[in-house]
Amino acid sequence: MANDPPVLLAPRRLILGLPLLAAACGSTGARRDVPGASMAWSGPTTCVPFARERSGIRLQGDAWEWWDAAEGRYRRGRSPQRDAVLVFQRTSRNRSGHLSVVSRIVGPREIRVDHANWASGSTRGRVARDQPVMDLSARNDWSLVRVWYPPVSDWGHSAYPTLGFIYA
Repeated sequence: MANDPPVLLAPRRLILGLPLLAAACGSTGARRDVPGASMAWSGPTTCVPFARERSGIRLQGDAWEWWDAAEGRYRRGRSPQRDAVLVFQRTSRNRSGHLSVVSRIVGPREIRVDHANWASGSTRGRVARDQPVMDLSARNDWSLVRVWYPPVSDWGHSAYPTLGFIYA
């Protein structure tokens, strides 16, 4: 529901037990068998490897480069769909852009996303799941959004331009 509290997950899950921890020793930090599968990260990560593993979209480069890289390989558009990657534009405050993966659609102007490394300080590099994102665009095309900010448990004050959604 729209009032559900978002969930911020620690980068390590110590409750996995020794057998699972031992099995992950040779991995790249994440395990993903099917799109949308639950992943256990072995440490801090950034939005790019997280979005790649979570969505199944196999693109390279900084977050802002994904939009052009997807052309001819993946469908792109302005409507949110589950498991689509929302590509944030590069700005002076957000030099590498950002990627979020749609976890669910709440309404015509609100979605929930899973993403990594959105926060700063001690929460930098963490994976945040089911975080609200609000469409602020005049045309309801998701070209300008506001993002939930876990450290303050509220919407952030900034509005972020986006390029659109890449569909898996």
